[in-house]
Amino acid sequence: MSAQANTSRSYAKLTPGDPAPWFHQRATSNPNYAFDTAAGRYVVLCFYASAGDAVGRAAIQSVLAHRKQFDDERCCFFGVSLDPRDEAEGRVRESLPGIRFFWDADGTISRLYGAVPKDAKPGESAVPARRFWMVLDPTLRVLRVVAFAANDSGADSLLRYLEQLPPPERFAGIEIQAPILFLPNVFEPEFCRDLIRLHDEHGGKESGFMRDVEGKTVEVHDYGRKRRSDYIIEDPEVIRQTQVRVLRRIRPEILKVYSFNATRMERYIVGCYSAEDGGHFRAHRDNTTKGTAHRRFAVSINLNAEFEGGEVSFPEYGPRSFKPPPGGAVVFPCALLHAVSPVTRGRRYAFLPFLYDEEAAKIREANSQFLAEGGGLYKANQQTGKAAAATPRARNGEANTATEASARRAPRTTN
Repeated sequence: MSAQANTSRSYAKLTPGDPAPWFHQRATSNPNYAFDTAAGRYVVLCFYASAGDAVGRAAIQSVLAHRKQFDDERCCFFGVSLDPRDEAEGRVRESLPGIRFFWDADGTISRLYGAVPKDAKPGESAVPARRFWMVLDPTLRVLRVVAFAANDSGADSLLRYLEQLPPPERFAGIEIQAPILFLPNVFEPEFCRDLIRLHDEHGGKESGFMRDVEGKTVEVHDYGRKRRSDYIIEDPEVIRQTQVRVLRRIRPEILKVYSFNATRMERYIVGCYSAEDGGHFRAHRDNTTKGTAHRRFAVSINLNAEFEGGEVSFPEYGPRSFKPPPGGAVVFPCALLHAVSPVTRGRRYAFLPFLYDEEAAKIREANSQFLAEGGGLYKANQQTGKAAAATPRARNGEANTATEASARRAPRTTN
């Protein structure tokens, strides 16, 4: 590895306003860190190549000397190391909150961001490396790039720039609204009570979240990341009644605001976040695995109001959180980073489907081969997908345009 760039080779070049590429890479805090989840605060990346020379060491020492800047709330720091000896010899270490390192010996990150040539091969000796800092805004778009000089890391300039940045929620100069829909009156009070009663009578099953592991989409459980119990609705008439309301009261708004024609509905569950279990869901996106790539919109319909906490927030757009009234929905693109805050009193019940269209259904079908055995709730839905396409009464399947006739009829609550 050489810290001197070779201008005869092609490098990626990111400039202010460009979206930063997402990636997964091994990090000091996580063997497979999903970089997109770092959104919601300023992010500083330092492509320092190696801490084995004076300039690389000086860059890291400057960060540690100003570690109050990096608190994981306003700002966080990631050093990107190309040198395996940084890890093996303990040259750099994470310092939480706020300071982490990526082990990028294979160049996964460095190729994307222009620190090594686009055609650099993993293990290539004397790979020509560029060294620089990159500052990203809370939506992971580039704000500034500060290059290292021959004998100077440029840390002083970088740190002065960070000090004058506004609070993360005003990174754009004003507070901005997350691009979501907030819709009251989707479910009637009696229907909400019916769905809550189903969960209470039958109990819920601890639900996990989907992750790609060794080429397969699997359901994993981590109470530090998510704690929720889900009841899978089995009554065909109750399923139909949820479809009717979503098609009548949510689908037209999605079409109006996003110009997206949602024709299919996945997952019929009543979820419960409870204070006694510390119910919550840390920041995540709903379509980042092969088995969930078809999902286009998430719907979160509150069924009750007797709880505290449990609000939905969108960290890329500030700390504001949302708590619809009973029967009200928050609707948002599945690609948005979102979180559910811990429930601190009572229980939050919610109906939580996903919506997509015919093109996305093709993606779902193609990706079904990547679902591992025991793929959780998604797997159960996929297995009944063909039957669901034929009739809205299929158990745990999908709604499609066959439910249009039902949508035109006046809804009624279940007994």
